[in-house]
Amino acid sequence: MNEINLARIDLNLLVVFEVLMELRNVTAAADKLGKTQSAVSHALGRLREQLGDPILVRVGGQMQPSPFAAQLAEDIEPLLRGVRRVLAPPKLFDPATSDRVFRIAAPTLTRLIAQVSSRVAREAPNARIEWLPAHHEAYSALSEGLIDIAHLGGEPRLPDGLQEQVMEPFSWVSFVRKGHPGLRNWGLEAWHRYPHLMVNVTRALRNPFSQTFGGSTDRRRITTMVADSSAVASILAQSDFIATFPALLLAWDMEAHGLCALKPPVALDQVKVRFFWSSRLAQDAGSIWIRSIVIETYRALQFEAEAKLSGVVGTAFGQI
Repeated sequence: MNEINLARIDLNLLVVFEVLMELRNVTAAADKLGKTQSAVSHALGRLREQLGDPILVRVGGQMQPSPFAAQLAEDIEPLLRGVRRVLAPPKLFDPATSDRVFRIAAPTLTRLIAQVSSRVAREAPNARIEWLPAHHEAYSALSEGLIDIAHLGGEPRLPDGLQEQVMEPFSWVSFVRKGHPGLRNWGLEAWHRYPHLMVNVTRALRNPFSQTFGGSTDRRRITTMVADSSAVASILAQSDFIATFPALLLAWDMEAHGLCALKPPVALDQVKVRFFWSSRLAQDAGSIWIRSIVIETYRALQFEAEAKLSGVVGTAFGQI
């Protein structure tokens, strides 16, 4: 037989062909396909015309396949099975049985890490989380699907292929050790006199402090930059540094390290804080699951931290 031009073949007819070869009966095939008997008969006629073969022939009161049809049925069965597998809806994600590795890029927010990790361990005991540093290179890793979700601050334009969730604004709080000499007269003079500690979380994060106030440039003395926030409370406890962060960062470390929380004596800009993920993973069930845990936990902790510090933050401060 000459080679068939696929452009002339209606491949949808192969679904009808498969059922006809299985049942060898037009009426039964129509019932299974949810079509009328006339529609199936018409489809069989088109198959015969397009394939140049009788396909099914009535022999002794029964429909029997031609040799060509029998071979075709054998050949297309795995092909149709593969198409069904490819087009089938994705399997539901089951945390209880998943052994997936989730990668989260975020600053070292110890409370967030502890609570998210604990919940994942309970709900998905075979899964694993890799906590990665948050830096501007995370954008490309997110786009490539190498990171499931990232927590970053700042105002850079959202790269193509990413989606975001903007979080609620947070309060800036200045932290110092108990007994810090600046506590005796907290205000602009103390703010300028004593050294400041900052965390360089990411080069993409803009300076959160107003660049000017009172007609002059910001005269803070930033003498130390650290790459990670996990040791900040311990450093403050052993020095005269001032460190100004979101309440969420140190709200639970104050008592253990003997720190005080103060209202900054300057106007500080709000920083947009966002969670990002790849658009390609937006509808992936596992990605949705881990995103919901991370974002819900972060939101609850931020609310708790704001409430925790609302009654203890010192309010005596100089005016700009």
